[in-house]
Amino acid sequence: MERTKAPNPYRVGEVCFLIAKDNPDLRGKGGCWGIVNHVGEFSCTVTMWDGEYTVRIDHLKPLNYLESECQQMQQISDACSGLRLRISRLRENENLEDAPSSVLKHLGELKRPYLTLVEEKLLGLIEREYGVGD
Repeated sequence: MERTKAPNPYRVGEVCFLIAKDNPDLRGKGGCWGIVNHVGEFSCTVTMWDGEYTVRIDHLKPLNYLESECQQMQQISDACSGLRLRISRLRENENLEDAPSSVLKHLGELKRPYLTLVEEKLLGLIEREYGVGD
């Protein structure tokens, strides 16, 4: 019997949860949200807080957001990209001590798309201390 191909149900801009399953690249990212930025035949590329991942469609769960909600999540994702850039600039500093490095690791692994006031202050302090930032 010949199997018929089901079309990829996702669309660019859609917000989804990731399901880690058996994908080692997604370890620690199960339940995190991402935004679909490319739709392939059997996979999607999803932008998350720490980069882009190409995953099979069975590793995604749609959140069924309205278009306006997807746009809001895109704005949050853009803010996360700025955070990733801030953290990566600091990690490039060869004089970075252990304590600030640990703080940056923690901030880079957050599963929420924002920093608390204290986290923002810590990041700002580290940036000022190492002369990195805007």
